[in-house]
Amino acid sequence: MPETITYKVDGMTCDHCKGAVSKELSSVSGVSAVEVDLETKAVTVTGEGLDDAALRAAIEEAGYEAA
Repeated sequence: MPETITYKVDGMTCDHCKGAVSKELSSVSGVSAVEVDLETKAVTVTGEGLDDAALRAAIEEAGYEAA
């Protein structure tokens, strides 16, 4: 059963930021989709068996911090 987790990620301002976060999150096991909204700073991850710690680590790897 797919699940969805949304994070607030401050500091993203452009398509490069969006791409970096999407790329890192897409590489996490179980992730099937990533949506990044630069206006609201929301990052929505959809997948199965999502690991919150792994997702937060991926966002940090991209250079941002998940709230």
